[in-house]
Amino acid sequence: MRLDTLTSWDHRLFQKSQSHGYWRQCACLSRWISRTGDGPPYAVLGLILWFSNLPHLQGYVVDALMAFALELPCYLAIKNICRRPRPAAAIAGCQAYIHPSDRFSLPSGHTAAAFLMAVLAVGHLGIVGLLTLPWALMVGLSRVLLGVHFPGDILAGAALGGGIACFVLWF
Repeated sequence: MRLDTLTSWDHRLFQKSQSHGYWRQCACLSRWISRTGDGPPYAVLGLILWFSNLPHLQGYVVDALMAFALELPCYLAIKNICRRPRPAAAIAGCQAYIHPSDRFSLPSGHTAAAFLMAVLAVGHLGIVGLLTLPWALMVGLSRVLLGVHFPGDILAGAALGGGIACFVLWF
């Protein structure tokens, strides 16, 4: 499949998400969901888990730190190599509900971090960790509904974060 075909598909899916009658209401909820994927909640969670003095939870924190140390440079490299414009810059009439932190959209950093944490949770907590996967998916979808990412950015972020988490768990 050609890249322009994928881009066209991505643009159409994005526009469909914004043309929904309840887009504004969904965007308002999405803002809250997206904030759960910001950096500070991860830091607070890490501190709580570390000071629990439970070895398996401390192991989760150590793995998360290693995974983020790998994920962040990969994320920045991909974003700066691809330089894919965000929807508001790529599609006439597109509206973002929030102001993004940078100009480029591929991959979604929020989604990468959420899937990194969720896959590590599955690796460390087993079946209980599966409960974090719907949250990670909602973080990714919230970024589309907020108008700052295309669906393909979410898939790339999920692959990046999930892949690095699997790599860390494997070692």
